[in-house]
Order: sequence, then structure tokens, then C-alpha cells
Amino acid sequence: MANHKSSKKRVLVTAKKSAVNTARRSAVKTAHKKALVAVTGGDKASATTAARAAESKMMKSAGKTMPKKRASRKVSRLAKKVAAI
Repeated sequence: MANHKSSKKRVLVTAKKSAVNTARRSAVKTAHKKALVAVTGGDKASATTAARAAESKMMKSAGKTMPKKRASRKVSRLAKKVAAI
């Protein structure tokens, strides 16, 4: 367990950051799944709006909770699926 004041603070800060990162990662996954469901539904308009929302979340989390290249790859693949409808 932490004994110094600074190490106690680091424990608290790490816990807060972990909670934020987990929430952000979860939001990205949820948006991506919603977009995929909209794509499989076949409705172009809802798929486009869901994909746009998912892209926004992914690119905001790029470099923070997920690597930039992974975010770009997922956005690209999702855009390809939406365009194929």
C-alpha cells in the first residue's frame, strides 16, 4: 500500500483515469456495434448516421484508449460496409 502522500495521490489519479478510459472504450465499442447492426439492417440512412457517430467516437479515442492506426482501420472498414449497402 502507498505510504507517501505523492504515491497515495498517484493511486487516486490512476483509479480516476482507469475509470475514464474504461468508459471511453466501452462507448466506442457500443457505437461500433450499433453501426454494424444498422448496416446489417440494410437501412442506408440509419447506417450512415450510426457510422458517423461511431467514427467520431473512434477518432476521439484514437491515441488515448486505442492506437491511431486501429481506429483508422475500424473507421475505414465500417465506411466500406456502409458504402456497400
